[in-house]
Amino acid sequence: MTENSYINWSLYSDAALSQLIGNFVKQHRLQQNRSQSEVANDAMISRSTLSLLENGEAVNLNSLIKVLRVLDLLYIMDVFQVEETVSPVEYARLQMKKRKRAGRSKDTGRVEEEDEGW
Repeated sequence: MTENSYINWSLYSDAALSQLIGNFVKQHRLQQNRSQSEVANDAMISRSTLSLLENGEAVNLNSLIKVLRVLDLLYIMDVFQVEETVSPVEYARLQMKKRKRAGRSKDTGRVEEEDEGW
C-alpha cells in the first residue's frame, strides 16, 4: 500500500481514534520543543487535561481546539470545510430557467424589459 492509500477510519474504535489524535498532538508538541505545562498554560487548560488528550482519553472538544490553535495546527480543520455543490440535475434545471431571448409584448410590440426590482 502507498502512503496515499485510503484508510477506512470506520474500522477504528473510538478509543483508537482518540489515541491517534493524542499521538498527533504530542508529536507536534515535542517537535516544537514545548512542555506540557507551557502548551497547557498558553491554551488556558490544565496540564492534566493536555496529558489526558495526549493519552487518548476523553476531553472537551474546546480543549482540543485550544491546543491545536496554540500548536499552530488549525490547518487540519480544512477537512471539515463544507462546499456547497449543485447536482447535475439541479444545474440543468437552473440552466433551463435562464432567459434565452427577449420577448415582445403582445399589445405594444415593444421588447419587454425585465423588472429590476426597484
